Amino acid sequence: MGLRPILKGAIFAGAMTVFGASAAMAQNATCEETQFSSKTGEVYLKAETELLQNDNPQAALQHINKLRSMELNCYEQGAVLKLGAAIKIQANDYAGAARDLQAAIDQGYVPEAEKAKTYYQIFQIYLSQNDLQRALDYSKRWMNAGGTPDRDDMWRLAVMNQKLDNNQESLKWAERVFEIDGSNAEREVYDFLIYLYDATGQRAKKAALLEQLLAKNPNERRLWDAIAGDYFQANEERKAFEVQKAMYLGGILQKEDELMRVVNFYNRFNVPYHAARVLEKEMNAGRISKTYDRMELLANLYQVAREFDKAIPVIEEAARMNDSGAMYERLGRSYAELQNWEKTEDAMVKALNAGGVKDRGLVWVLIGQSRYERGDRDGAREAFRNANNRGGRGWLQFMDSEERTEAALVRFEAESLVQDTKNEKERCDRLSVLGDEGLPEACNTVEQRLKDAQEAVKALGNS
Repeated sequence: MGLRPILKGAIFAGAMTVFGASAAMAQNATCEETQFSSKTGEVYLKAETELLQNDNPQAALQHINKLRSMELNCYEQGAVLKLGAAIKIQANDYAGAARDLQAAIDQGYVPEAEKAKTYYQIFQIYLSQNDLQRALDYSKRWMNAGGTPDRDDMWRLAVMNQKLDNNQESLKWAERVFEIDGSNAEREVYDFLIYLYDATGQRAKKAALLEQLLAKNPNERRLWDAIAGDYFQANEERKAFEVQKAMYLGGILQKEDELMRVVNFYNRFNVPYHAARVLEKEMNAGRISKTYDRMELLANLYQVAREFDKAIPVIEEAARMNDSGAMYERLGRSYAELQNWEKTEDAMVKALNAGGVKDRGLVWVLIGQSRYERGDRDGAREAFRNANNRGGRGWLQFMDSEERTEAALVRFEAESLVQDTKNEKERCDRLSVLGDEGLPEACNTVEQRLKDAQEAVKALGNS
C-alpha cells in the first residue's frame, strides 16, 4: 500500500464519520456544536461516499465545495476541512491537505485529544513530499502535543535530521533505534550510526560499534580497514598495528604492499625478529618478491634481532644474487659475531675482491682480528697495517702493549725466581752448621739453580 491511501485513511478516520463523533467535538471548548444539520449531513455523506466507496475525488470535491458555500456550524466546518484534506491527498494536492489540517487546528475544530494525531498526519504529508524542514517542524509539534514516536518514527526522525545536517539530533534518535533493535539491528542501522559517530567526531563510540559489527562479520575486509583507518587518524599507531596484525593472522591480507606493511609495523615497534619471520615466510610463499632489497632487509632484521645464525644464509644468498661486496662484508660481520674467525676472513676477502665496500679499512681490521684470534700474529699485523686507520693502529698498539706486558711478566717471573732461589740458598747456608746430614735435599742443587736463574735474567736483558 502506498503513502497516499494510508494518509487518506488516517485523515478520514480522524475526521469523524457523519453523525458519530459528537462526543469528541464536544471536548473542544471553542465549538459547542456536536452534529450536522440534515441538509449539510446529506451533502457530506455524498462527498464521503464518492471518496471512500467510488474512489472519485473530483466528485467528492464538488460536494465539499457545495458544503463550503453553505452556512456551516463549527462542527461542520471542521469535518469539511478534514474531509477536504483526505480528498486533496487522493488528488495529489499534499500541500493543500496540510493547509486544511492546520486550518482545522488553528480555527479550533480539532479537540486537544486529537491534536497530536493531526500534527502527525501533517508531519507525514510533508515527509512524503520530502519537505524535510516542515516535516521536522510538525514532528516536534506532534511530540509536544503528547505524541510518542515508535521505533519506525524514530528512524524517520534520525534520517530526516541527518539529511538536514542536524547530526547530533540524528544521533540521538539513531541510538534509540539501535537500543530498541538490540542484537537484531539491521546492517543499515550499524552503518548509519557509524557514519554519525564519524561525523560528530566520536571515534571511541565508532570503534566500539565497528568492533561489534566485526564480531558478527569477522571476514568483512571493509570493517577491518575502517577500524585501522580510525586508529591511524587518531595517531594510535600501536592499535592500528594490532588490527593489521589480526588481519594478517586471519588471512585477510594477501597483497604484497599489505604484507610489507605488517613487516614494517613489526620493525617499527621494535619486534625485528617477528618482522623477519613474516618477511621470510611470505617470500618463501611467493607473496612477497624475493629481490635483493628484500633480502637485504631480511638480513638487517635478523641482525638487529641478533639472530646471526639465521641471518647468515640470507646474507649468503643475497651476496650471490649480485656478487655484492657490501653483502659479503655483512656476512663477515655475522661470522665475527659468532666468533667463526676463519669464515670471517674468507667473507671479508670476498668483500674486498667483489668491490663496492664503503670502508676497506674496516674490512682489513676485521681480517686482522680474525687472524689475531686464530694466533696468526704476523698476519694480523699485516692486516692492521693495510687498514691504515685508527682501528688498525689501535690494534697494533694493543698488540705491542700486549707483547711488552708479556715480556715484562716474563722478566718479573725470572727475577722473582732469582730472588726466591737466593733466599733458599741463605736458608741452606744457615743450616750447613748442622752438617751435611741435616740439610734438605734441595740444598744440594740450590747453587746451580741460582746460577741458571741469573743466566736467564741476563739473557732477557740482552734480548
